[in-house]
Amino acid sequence: MKKIAILSGAGISAESGITTFRDSNGLWENYDVTEVASIEGWYRNPALMIDFYNQRRKQLADCEPNEAHKIIARMEEQYEVTVVTQNVDNLHERAGSSHIIHLHGELTKVCSEKGKCFVKDIEYAAMQYGDLAEDGELLRPFIVWFGESVPLLEKGIEAVAAADILIIIGTSLNVYPAAGLVSYARQNTQIYVIDPKEVHHPVGRSVIFIQEKATKGMDFLWKKLCNPF
Repeated sequence: MKKIAILSGAGISAESGITTFRDSNGLWENYDVTEVASIEGWYRNPALMIDFYNQRRKQLADCEPNEAHKIIARMEEQYEVTVVTQNVDNLHERAGSSHIIHLHGELTKVCSEKGKCFVKDIEYAAMQYGDLAEDGELLRPFIVWFGESVPLLEKGIEAVAAADILIIIGTSLNVYPAAGLVSYARQNTQIYVIDPKEVHHPVGRSVIFIQEKATKGMDFLWKKLCNPF
């Protein structure tokens, strides 16, 4: 069975109503991203960060996977699929995908401030500043913020390096280190990029661009992969 690696970003969840991580003016839900998506922001104002992610969790509870998520899950009928996502939502899981690597953490989980251990799934519940983990340390959102290492990056690299087909969907390939994953694809790996906007072309690689939104682009590509000749 051939292997597919999906590298997904904010654009795939935008059609489900999830606000994209960063827009043209550098804000996320009217907050400066450095205040709500960096480890420095946590040290400055942890209560603000907790409130912000409580709001994001509440928003996620009202969203549903879209057709792009569902098609990716359906691909498992014919391929070995690994989703390597920059998104912190759980829409890939809810659509039915079974192998997902969350590079930037998971919105529905919290963890100990000390080394991101003692991870706990709280689903869509709110957390409070001052809540403690099992080790007695402060609980914090289970999110990889700017300024922190990406613990699952190596697993993402392994998935891309093993893939026969790499599908890049809904990501501008501007945020590192996730954007660098493309360079680990084998030379004979088929690479598809689905995005309505122009995406940075991986240097030295043959790439097929599908300039559509996630749902329409995945529908087109799935039909192509189902009927390759």
